[in-house]
Amino acid sequence: MNMPLNIDALSDRASAGSATAPKRREEILPTASELRTRLPLAPDIEQQILRHRDDIRRVLNGDDPRTLIVIGPCSIHDEVAALEYADKLQELAASVSDRFLIVMRAYLEKPRTTVGWKGLLYDPDRTGTGNLNEGLVRSRRLLLNLAESGLPLATEALSPFAMDYLGDLISWSAIGARTTESQVHRELVSGLPMPVGFKNGTDGGVTVAINAMKSAAHPHHHMGIASTGAPAMITTEGNPDTHLVLRGGRGITNYDADSIGQAIESLSGAGVSTAVMVDCSHDNACKQADRQLDIAREVVAQRAAGNNCIRGLMLESFLEPGRQNDGTDLIYGCSITDPCIGWAQTEALIRSL
Repeated sequence: MNMPLNIDALSDRASAGSATAPKRREEILPTASELRTRLPLAPDIEQQILRHRDDIRRVLNGDDPRTLIVIGPCSIHDEVAALEYADKLQELAASVSDRFLIVMRAYLEKPRTTVGWKGLLYDPDRTGTGNLNEGLVRSRRLLLNLAESGLPLATEALSPFAMDYLGDLISWSAIGARTTESQVHRELVSGLPMPVGFKNGTDGGVTVAINAMKSAAHPHHHMGIASTGAPAMITTEGNPDTHLVLRGGRGITNYDADSIGQAIESLSGAGVSTAVMVDCSHDNACKQADRQLDIAREVVAQRAAGNNCIRGLMLESFLEPGRQNDGTDLIYGCSITDPCIGWAQTEALIRSL
């Protein structure tokens, strides 16, 4: 005979367990369904996002001759500055729309090599204590406001659960170098409705990204959380719209013609999409923001010379150049994570390209 499960008793036993067991505190969050109901997506914006996803697919598939440019702050810490940046970027995007499809980076989670600020989603006031309840609301409200600018939005899918809350507002997503090898993230991508770029591994090699693309293209069954908040088995159909993002790694750059050519050969040999996006920042730029300018020009020159597999660029850009340490007297519009090029550099670069 099955006995009823006594949750309180289990909790008491867990509390009385080993003194070396890790401590944790739980705070109940709204379900994804509740947050979407509270901050709904207007029908016209929903249709706009669907069009943006299709536009990005067409560029990545080579059906649209434009170049995709994913550009914006390394991570957003100031919603007001992000909205001002979006206004400027939308005006610029409209003026170069015959050549470029511009997508704004709206990165709300920050992967860390060790520890540090984890992004607006987790710690919106940057106190170090975390506040996901507030972070979820502020992040979704910010994405809604950014979407109203008319720009397609991009983010990095770090927590698989975050996409349940925010993914309906995203037109393109990235899987970072640290998580490209993660089976959990490959399963996540297999169920996402937007194109996704897998970055090469932290060692600069493309094998893990190719394996990720293959895995994400297939159906999966995995554990997850239903929109109601209940544990669920998630069944995905597979995502055919993945591609490689070259970002260098551990002292290696891979934006030169030989590196891109070798990557395309590997992609072709594996039977996956040969569309390549070059991340002009991170290890390709050796963490020096200004190097993005020359890298972008070189990559676009390769495309102009006939390499049509180069379909996109990624750039880190904000209102002010450089980066600053988080604190009380922050420079408005300047990154607190990776260094960015400023707006004047951004506009001049895009127009020159």
